Amino acid sequence: MLGAEESTRYSRHLLLAEIGVAGQEKLKAARVLIVGAGGLGSPASLYLAATGVGTLGIVDHDLIELSNLQRQVLFDTADIGSGKAATARARLSALNPTIKVLAHATKLTADNAAELIQGYDLVVDGSDRLSTRYLVNDTCVLLQRPLVSAAVHRFEAQAMTYVPGAGPCYRCLFPHASQDLAPNCAEAGVLGVLPGVLGSLQALEAIKLIVGIGSPLVGRLLTFDALGMNWQEFRFERRSECAVCGAQPTIRSPQDSARASLDNSLSALRTLQRLEPIQLRELLQRANSGETAPKLIDVREMREFSAGHLPGAVNIPLADLPRRLTELPLHFPLVFICRSGGRSLNAAAQAERAGAKSLAHLEGGMLAWAATCDPTMVVAPYP
Repeated sequence: MLGAEESTRYSRHLLLAEIGVAGQEKLKAARVLIVGAGGLGSPASLYLAATGVGTLGIVDHDLIELSNLQRQVLFDTADIGSGKAATARARLSALNPTIKVLAHATKLTADNAAELIQGYDLVVDGSDRLSTRYLVNDTCVLLQRPLVSAAVHRFEAQAMTYVPGAGPCYRCLFPHASQDLAPNCAEAGVLGVLPGVLGSLQALEAIKLIVGIGSPLVGRLLTFDALGMNWQEFRFERRSECAVCGAQPTIRSPQDSARASLDNSLSALRTLQRLEPIQLRELLQRANSGETAPKLIDVREMREFSAGHLPGAVNIPLADLPRRLTELPLHFPLVFICRSGGRSLNAAAQAERAGAKSLAHLEGGMLAWAATCDPTMVVAPYP
């Protein structure tokens, strides 16, 4: 039952036929875990607290740094040096004293993921590491918990929702990744307002799932290009061979693959050359004069490749690369290319493990090429 203060606080919700008293009571009874109190977790938690989600859990073991304040709107300058989870609890409790906020000042690992997640009805993933994203996805699938996932990179973002039994999971969409080769915002940068857009969207998805209204992003990847102000939606299906939700899953408990990923990443990085667009252009020009030409492997999706690509580049989408590694001319210099540089790093790691010796990737991807070398190049949104 809603008290008098709650009826006033949520009066605008109560006016909505789709929510009303029944929907608000569902929100009050809900338990939502937010993984990461960073750029995504800040707006998501603020809106979920304001909207009346009865119990919010915040998982984050980091301390607040000055560089966080460009996008992590839960915190202010006086909070620098404090723990994110505890500070978030204080901020959210001040915003809405009628809810319960639990601070989990710990790093999410395979050892504690199930214990933490099983105490909640729904998970909002605002982590900035692929290894954590896969761990959260796998644990939610195994525990049958809905998951709202989002990611941001420079000026781009994406979001999707997993609902047990209703659609595909994150691994269905991205089955292969070398987690620590994909740069986070500390390494690649991010437009400060962008996590605010996606974090708010995550809160919206969570509210819809809790109340049971609208159409969540199940089997749909929503992408946003902030520079072009473009939203696009891509539909995908559950893969029967998915390692965690497929017909014969090989992942039966939460797994922390960070150590193996780090070993693989360091091995690949030792042999990887990072080419700036101008360096690659000069390399290609010298090849026209008789030097050995590198093989350009574009690992974007076919639709992206068709919109615009470098002459001579071969298209092998990243998701197809594991089964097409035999097509790579491993005895030639290989240059991997994608839209912004994340997928090409991933592909280089896979090629290194397959035996390639001369590896490079285009730093900043086709976006950097278009900005530096060829402004007429069409770079399609991801994916």
